[in-house]
Amino acid sequence: MTNEVSKIRSFTDLTTWQQGHKLVLMTYQMVKKFPRDEDLGLKIQMKRAAVSVTSNIAEGFSRGSYREKRFYEMAKGSLTELQNQSLIARDVKYIDSAEFATYAEHSVTVLSYSLV
Repeated sequence: MTNEVSKIRSFTDLTTWQQGHKLVLMTYQMVKKFPRDEDLGLKIQMKRAAVSVTSNIAEGFSRGSYREKRFYEMAKGSLTELQNQSLIARDVKYIDSAEFATYAEHSVTVLSYSLV
């Protein structure tokens, strides 16, 4: 029964959530290097935006109705917000160009999976 094995039973089975979760972990590792004066600034904003991506995917999945696609739209909005914040982090030299490139590439990967 191959169909049973490939059934999506939980939000954690969604490739979009899995890739988003990797982005959350990348974000938490990246912001550890930010200066202490960013603890209540860019650092917390990036962590919240990253968590918002996967949280909205999970919530949208649990609602089980196509009408609840607004949660997926919110996840895309949070992901775009995170992309902007990573540009800022690069431009103020909190991360280098190579780290930014890897992070940006992964955020595009998350965005490439259909959320809506």
